[in-house]
Amino acid sequence: MTRTIIESKTRTVIMGFDQPFCVIGEQINPTGRKKLAAELEAGDFSTVEADALAQVAAGATVLDINAGVVFNMNPDPNQTEPELMTKLIRLVQGLVDVPLCIDSSVPGALEAGLAVCEGRPLLNSVTGEEERLELVLPLVKKYNVPVVAISNDDSGINQDPDVRFAVAKKIVQRAADFGIPAHDIVVDPLVMPVGAVPTAGAQVFALVRRLREELGVNTTCGASNVSFGLPNRHGINNAFLPMAIAAGMTSAIMNPVAAPVGKKQIELKRAELAAAGIMVPEDLDSEILATLFGLGSTRPRAGKEMEAVHAANLLAGNDSDGAAWIGFNRVASAGTENRPRRARRPV
Repeated sequence: MTRTIIESKTRTVIMGFDQPFCVIGEQINPTGRKKLAAELEAGDFSTVEADALAQVAAGATVLDINAGVVFNMNPDPNQTEPELMTKLIRLVQGLVDVPLCIDSSVPGALEAGLAVCEGRPLLNSVTGEEERLELVLPLVKKYNVPVVAISNDDSGINQDPDVRFAVAKKIVQRAADFGIPAHDIVVDPLVMPVGAVPTAGAQVFALVRRLREELGVNTTCGASNVSFGLPNRHGINNAFLPMAIAAGMTSAIMNPVAAPVGKKQIELKRAELAAAGIMVPEDLDSEILATLFGLGSTRPRAGKEMEAVHAANLLAGNDSDGAAWIGFNRVASAGTENRPRRARRPV
């Protein structure tokens, strides 16, 4: 049975077909997050600290660390990213004990991260491009770490799942040339947005089955890609994850944290209630109001995607005594057990 071992200094995560689904928290990544990118350039790591703690609290078993920010003061990531990656890894592994996933397109940043990371991190990533194979696979061998293999090559991302399978097979074979076993290759078959490619879901499920049965490798993906551009993305993600797990996918790079209810949402709800004639005390705590009226929480908490993952683990037999499911729901319901009664309309 395939086992991919990922370790921190004190904790081991096993990725495998008979193991609980591995949730790789994606939030420590400045791509598309202007505020975080600006903070990192200014040497402010407060959001990174908060994201690390929140993701682990929500159930992430591995944290992805991406330092891919282009500094205004120096736009060359080959010069800036290795140092930033080093700082981020040292900071995060000082806060949490979960294993890390070192995520970069800059080889120097990958090696800088490997040099300071404790345990056995996951490296993200290698592709089927020859230049990339020659740069990354020696690092994988040197540091004896598992690596994410993305199913695209010099021709780009192919819409044909058979071609993507062939690229994955090529990477596994080239890794073997370096003495890297298949159990240390975690294939990302590339999930296409279902809004653009209607058969994207069916394609990836079939591809994951082939990767498991024919190559015997573990798999991962950017889970939210499937819902890109569509309304109610969480609804699609919540359906996709259990279906992918049933097909044999063993991990995903995803956000385990539900977005907290913001001040604007609280204000809109207060205005809505007032317009409906429902009296709400001015000093009513925002968290109580959010919980009382079903908005969610003003504090970070596990998202619905994590609920779907825990349920899938239970149904797949990878939570045999149901302890993880029971524990997850005990935590989720803790904030609602003493929920105040709904405010009444004035008579």
